[in-house]
Amino acid sequence: MTIPQVLIFSILAATMALFLWGRFRHDIVALAALMACVIAGLVPAADAFAGFGHPAVITVACVLVMSRGLQNTGAVDWIARSVLPREGGRLTSMAMLMSLGAILSGFMNNVGAMALLMPVAVQLSDRLDLTPGQVLMPLAFGTILGGMTTLIGTPPNLIVSGFRAEAGLGHFGMFDFAPIGATVAVSGVLFVVLIGWWLVPARKPVASEEFETGHYLTELHVPEKSKAIGLTLRGFEREIRESDAQIVALVRNKVRLTAPHGGRRIAAGDILVLESDVDALAQALSVFDIKLEESGPSSPKDSDPVPASAETSGETESDAAENDKDDDDSESDSDGRDEYIVLRELAILPGTTIVGRSASDIRLRTRYSLNLLAVSRHGHPPRARLRTLNLKSGDLLLMQGPSEMMAEFINDTGCVPLGARDLRIPDKRMAIISVAIMLGAIAIVTLGLLPAAAAFTLGVIASMVLRTVPPREVYTTIDWPVIVLLAALIPVAGGMQSTGAAALLAEFMVFGVAQGNAIVALTVILVVTMFLSDVMNNAATAAVLCPIALSIAATLGVNADSFLMAVAIGASCAFLTPIGHQNNTLILGLGGFRFGDYWRMGLPLEVLVVAVSIPLLLIIWPL
Repeated sequence: MTIPQVLIFSILAATMALFLWGRFRHDIVALAALMACVIAGLVPAADAFAGFGHPAVITVACVLVMSRGLQNTGAVDWIARSVLPREGGRLTSMAMLMSLGAILSGFMNNVGAMALLMPVAVQLSDRLDLTPGQVLMPLAFGTILGGMTTLIGTPPNLIVSGFRAEAGLGHFGMFDFAPIGATVAVSGVLFVVLIGWWLVPARKPVASEEFETGHYLTELHVPEKSKAIGLTLRGFEREIRESDAQIVALVRNKVRLTAPHGGRRIAAGDILVLESDVDALAQALSVFDIKLEESGPSSPKDSDPVPASAETSGETESDAAENDKDDDDSESDSDGRDEYIVLRELAILPGTTIVGRSASDIRLRTRYSLNLLAVSRHGHPPRARLRTLNLKSGDLLLMQGPSEMMAEFINDTGCVPLGARDLRIPDKRMAIISVAIMLGAIAIVTLGLLPAAAAFTLGVIASMVLRTVPPREVYTTIDWPVIVLLAALIPVAGGMQSTGAAALLAEFMVFGVAQGNAIVALTVILVVTMFLSDVMNNAATAAVLCPIALSIAATLGVNADSFLMAVAIGASCAFLTPIGHQNNTLILGLGGFRFGDYWRMGLPLEVLVVAVSIPLLLIIWPL
C-alpha cells in the first residue's frame, strides 16, 4: 500500500466517523475531507471545486427548483385530492397513499413529496384510528422506494449516472432505473401495506413545535363558473368535511346572513364566510375553484401571481374613495420593487399601532399593497366583516402581499411574524404550467435531445419566466448543504481512483470476501451500500462506492452496469435509522419515534430489497 493510498483511506475513515458522529453538518465534513485531500496532494488544487460544475450536481439543483414549482402552484395538492380515497379501509387507504408518494418521488424531489403528503398522512391516521407514526413511516419508506425508479428521483441515481459517463460508458437514461427500481418499489409497497405497518411502534407523537393558531374567519368569493354554484351550503361543507371547516355566514348583495340554512343554494358572486384552520384553506379553495375574497375574482389577467394592487369585487364606496385619495401613496409600489406574493401569519402584540383599528383604517391595500385574508381571535374567528373588524392585541392575521411591503408593514406596526408555514393558494392554470414544464424536461432527456443537466436547466428558466417559481425564490429553494456535499465528495472520489485506493479496496472485496465469485461480489456491494446509506448521507454513500464498484467490475472483467445499479439501489434503501435519509428524519418527532424504532420494519424491508434486486440485476443487467 502506497503513502497516497494510506492517506486517502485515513481521510475517508475520518470522514465516515464524522458522518456517524453527527456533531457537524454533512456538507462541512465533506468540505473538510476535500481540503484534506488538496493539502495532502491527493486532489489537484485546480480541480478542487470542479464538482460544482458536475452534471449530477447541476441536475439535483434544477430538480429541487422545479419541484418547488409543483408545490407552489398546488399541483401536488390537486393530484393528492384526485387520487386518494375519501373513504376506505386501512388496506386501500395505505396502499393509495404509499403509491402516490412513490409515484411523485419518481419525478420530483422525494423530500418535497414527503413534506407535501405529511399533512394528508396525519389526517388519514385519524380517520383510520391509527397513530400518526403508523402512517408516516410507511409513507416515508414509500417515497424513498419511489425515488429509485427514475434518473431524477433521487441524487444517488444522478451520481451513479455521472460516474458511468466518466468511465466512458455514457449516461444512464431517464428510465433505465425503472425495470429494477419499479419492481423493487412495488414489492416494497406491497410488503409495507400488507405486513410492514403492523411492525411500526404505535407511539404518541411528541408535542408539536408548531404554534397552534386555532381557526380563522375567512371570506371566499364564488366566481362565475365555480363548481360551487348551485350546491347547497350543506353539500359544500360535506365536500370539505375532512378539513374540519364550516360556513358561519353568507354575504349576498351586501346583506350578511348569519348561520344560513344548510339548504340554501350558492350563487355566483356570493361571499362565503368560512371558519377553518389555516392549513385547510387550500382544499376549500381548489375543490370548487373559488377565490379568497380579498384576492379578487378571477379575470383573464388574474392567472399571474396576484399583483400588489389587486382589488376585490366587493369593494365598498369608502374603499374606492380611499384608493382615489391615496393614489400618491400607492405610486411608490410601482417603482420596480419586488412584487412576488407571499403569505404570512402575523401576531398583534399589546401596544402596537394597529390595535383598535380596522384594515380600512390602516389603509392596508393602498398604503402597503397588502390583503387581509383571515383573522383568528383567541383561537376562534370573529363575526364581523374583515374590512371593518377592529383589531385587538393577540389577534392572528393571515396576510398576503409583496415580500418587501410585508416586511415594511411588520416594521411599521410591530407585529410579530409566526414561524414560516407552507401556505399555498391553488392556481389551476399555474399548476398545469408547472406540470407541463416538468414533463417537457423529462421528455427532452428521454428522447436524448439534451443531457439531463441542460434539459432541467431549461426547465428552471421556464419556471422563472412563467413564474411558477419566482426568481428570488430559486436560490432559497435549493438545498445548498446537499449541493456542497455532492460537489465536495466528487473530487474526493476521483482521488480514490487516481491513487489506486478504489482498485485496492475492490481487490480485497473480490478476492478476500467474494472469493472471486461475481454474484457474491454483486451482493456484497449492494449490502455494503445499503448499510452505509443507513448511517451516512445516501448521496455521500453513492459518491464513495461508485469508484469501488467500477474497480470491482474491472477486476472481475464483468459488466460495470450491474455493480453501478447495485450502488444506486443500495444508496436509495435507507430504512434502519432516522439519519440515513431526510424523509426518515422528517417523521422522527411527528411520529414520536425513537432511534431504534426504524429497523423493526426497515430490516425485513431491506432483506426483501436484496432478495428481489439480485435476480433482477442478473437478468436485466447481466454480468
